[in-house]
Amino acid sequence: MRFPCRSWSLARVCYSRASQRQQPSFSHIQRNFSSSKRLSHIPGSGSLAALRDLLRVSEEVTDALATNKPVVALESTIYTHGALGNDLDLEGVVRRNGGVPAVVGILGGVPTVGLLPEEVARMVEGSPKKVSRRDIAYLVGMGLAGNKIHGGTTIAGTMILARLAGIQVFGTGGLGGVHRGGHESFDISADLTELGRTRMAVISSGCKGFLDIPRTLEYLETQGVLVSTFSDGRTGAVDFPAFWARDSGVRSPSVVQTEEQAAAMILAQERLGIESGILFANPISEEFSIPRDEMDAIIEQAVNESTQQGALGNENTPFILKRIRELTNERSVLANKVLVRANVERATKIAVALSQLAAGESVPSSKSVNQKNDFRPLHSRSILADELPTKSEATSEVDVLVAGSVAVDLNCDYVGEDSLEHPAPHLHTSNLAHIGQSIGGVGRNVALAAQRALQNPRVRLCSMIGDDLAGSTVLSSLQASGMDTSSVRQLSRQIYPTSRTAQYVAVNDASKNLVLGMADMDIFAANSFPEHWSSTVRESKPKWVVVDANWAERDVRAWISASKQSQAKVAFEPVSKEKSTRLFCNEKNLESLGVFPNSSVDLATPNQYELAAMHAAAQRHEYFDNPHWWDIIDAFGMRGARDRFVKLTSAQMTDDGIPQQAIQLLPYIPAIITKMGGYGALLTTILRKDDPRLLNPAYQKFILSRCLNDHSDVGGVYMRLFPAVEQVENIVSVNGVGDTFLGVLIAGLAQGGKAENLINIAQKGAILTLRSSQSVSEDLGILRDELIAAAS
Repeated sequence: MRFPCRSWSLARVCYSRASQRQQPSFSHIQRNFSSSKRLSHIPGSGSLAALRDLLRVSEEVTDALATNKPVVALESTIYTHGALGNDLDLEGVVRRNGGVPAVVGILGGVPTVGLLPEEVARMVEGSPKKVSRRDIAYLVGMGLAGNKIHGGTTIAGTMILARLAGIQVFGTGGLGGVHRGGHESFDISADLTELGRTRMAVISSGCKGFLDIPRTLEYLETQGVLVSTFSDGRTGAVDFPAFWARDSGVRSPSVVQTEEQAAAMILAQERLGIESGILFANPISEEFSIPRDEMDAIIEQAVNESTQQGALGNENTPFILKRIRELTNERSVLANKVLVRANVERATKIAVALSQLAAGESVPSSKSVNQKNDFRPLHSRSILADELPTKSEATSEVDVLVAGSVAVDLNCDYVGEDSLEHPAPHLHTSNLAHIGQSIGGVGRNVALAAQRALQNPRVRLCSMIGDDLAGSTVLSSLQASGMDTSSVRQLSRQIYPTSRTAQYVAVNDASKNLVLGMADMDIFAANSFPEHWSSTVRESKPKWVVVDANWAERDVRAWISASKQSQAKVAFEPVSKEKSTRLFCNEKNLESLGVFPNSSVDLATPNQYELAAMHAAAQRHEYFDNPHWWDIIDAFGMRGARDRFVKLTSAQMTDDGIPQQAIQLLPYIPAIITKMGGYGALLTTILRKDDPRLLNPAYQKFILSRCLNDHSDVGGVYMRLFPAVEQVENIVSVNGVGDTFLGVLIAGLAQGGKAENLINIAQKGAILTLRSSQSVSEDLGILRDELIAAAS
């Protein structure tokens, strides 16, 4: 199915695809959208030549774009309608930091990118209009008709014209937002919708504190806008800034450490063709910030006065700003000047880094104040370019180490016109769908869930990515979410030319249930570095290691062996029916799995289908012929247990063989939590001789059997079905739900909790992800206190 270009914002993509289907360079793209020509005629629809004639781009900006020099867009309303004066010297800030400034506006009816200072002065003196998206055609059309009107462009207006010219970075003061009560008045800044449809990186100090910041961020999320706040030397999660105040009390959706990381995200957005923008929030420096509590009180007074005096609509913001200026004794004005200069400086540094990345150059370390530089140049030589390091970069100890996959996920939700009658997509033809892209992978999801649940950075992901665009995207995303990436290995294209970053495509029906999944995870099966990973485990000293089944059989065993040598407990995540069997593979030339009480694996979390596949693989490869396995099974005293199975689970589960399969795998995995979807989770575990539950009346109904012989370690078997904590009706996505369950569970286990006290909390985490469009819900932090209490 073919779709025409929807708007000018897709013109560059359509043009590049028409050019022999090859990837054009940035400078090639920019040359086709840069011209110093003046308006000469009314264009024909869709004509690129006509676009060049309509848009005037200065010779300096044209040359910079054509030669891949860093260019920073600047709005003109800061001069035409601002209250900060004309001595900001923002163009000088850009030049001193190595960039080319491009002031954007409409001069005498001509949309212009790269206004000269004297042209800006003409605009200021000529009663300019304030220009957003809706006003551009009016002013330009009036210009065509001979009525030459000046216009200062807002953030939205500047984004449109700058994007047409080929500029990618824009520095400004503060973003517009959703006004208080905006959910009723629909008073929402056009800046937000523009970010949702125009691919531009905007650097601002958040939005002004008198706006509804939570709803602003919610609206940006709905518009598909990446929002990331500079950490400014802080660790972990940070607040989205509130313009004059560094913190708003609202957590930023993601965190970025350096300008280089920001540039990498812009490059990824560009090359992926994602047509929404990026908002980088740059908090004001502590020296000039106004404390949040003080600003909240001032804003409350100003807002109340605006209501009392009837300052509504377009009079509202100017009134509030004037009162804030008065109530702060001009401190808000000083803060405003400082932050807009800082934003433009940061925007320039991002543009410089982006220019280097686009040219395929290594990016030098950032020298920004209070910035921790942990950026890895995406085009520089990988640390694996010559040989694998003999020692891990991971030097700090962690609570949880997750060895598993990270991947680019594509979710395709069927939305055909007949989806109510036929909820499944049609085979052998194209289907209408909503397609979303995210970063996932079982290992990444588990690690992120553990980190978010405890709001604890002591979680490390060990994984691999390729030296490709997807790998660059993954690395940038991991860093932006605050994850430890010191053990995410990027394999050099020169040494490992066939190693592609993992990708997963999920095709879902109209109810968002999986119909078909396609996984390209060869990078994990084809590359093996056991000594390197063993060193990582030793130096990390984790309490728990999670191993997902995306690794090849030999590497699954290597991870387990290294974990046991470091006295860590091991959880196995089966991933899928096919891959779950890798734990119970042919053991020729492999270290054998240990049997209780010397089990190699302490916990597994399969679903019922993975459990059946694991059981079948163990039977096929004669794991049940091991005499040590039989000693444990015999000690269970399980003869004639069907009635007990039915009582503890259900007749259907028993008929499906779920409890029986779990029992037979227990000698190798002494705790198995079988995820049963809407039916909850079934815990099956071995009780040692000294387990207090054997004597506690409160647990008697869950004791399936007791040891009937003189086995020195086995006390009995505990089986308990935990019903679903909630039946979820409005499911947003099933992607990552099981991973979230395990991540939350492991977070609690690493704090010393017991599985049976954590399962319902883990189910709550899974439900949060069910209601999220992301593979790991951002709201898992609300479980932190409950997890800590359960572990104490």
